[in-house]
Amino acid sequence: MSGMDGSGVPETAGVEAASSSDARGDNRHMPSEDCVAGINSALQHPTVRFLREQMEKAGCLVLPRMIRAMNCMSTNHNGSYGSGLGITVCCDHMRSQDEINQLLIHELIHAYDDCVVKNMDWKNCAHHACSEIRANHLSGDCHYKRELLRGFMKIRGHEQECVKRRALMSVKNNPYCSGTTAKDAVESVWDICYNDTRPFDRVP
Repeated sequence: MSGMDGSGVPETAGVEAASSSDARGDNRHMPSEDCVAGINSALQHPTVRFLREQMEKAGCLVLPRMIRAMNCMSTNHNGSYGSGLGITVCCDHMRSQDEINQLLIHELIHAYDDCVVKNMDWKNCAHHACSEIRANHLSGDCHYKRELLRGFMKIRGHEQECVKRRALMSVKNNPYCSGTTAKDAVESVWDICYNDTRPFDRVP
């Protein structure tokens, strides 16, 4: 896969939608070569393939070179999507194939939103919050087994609480949406965005 050298820090142009990390005290990660192989494998995952197909139907190609494997040297996110930049996978935070699969699904939902939403503006806190809510809800990031592995033990109502928590973490990383601005943005779009399952017929 071209565009993946497993090193360096991505150049940023504007705001990126970052996948926040809830990892607790586990510093193990994949070698860069395994991470690149994992990305190639993830491209065959049924949900990843479905999202790429839906984007192609909407007129937005997702070429393999738009997905970069890098060592991000970051402690607060596992990867990101940047409009015009593509998807970055932070190999120094990846520990398994499942994590790579989930990251690509999450970031492809951001890419889908960027493709189909008219006048999408990542500097607009409400726009960013909506995409984060959708990505965390539809990607399976908040499945109860993943929450248990993160150390969050609540069962009843865990999924919505997780989606809101992770969306807020990501929006707070947006330099235009810090503090109470991020929280207000998440709350203001919660109902409509949590129930927006496009391009799926229902929550996967």
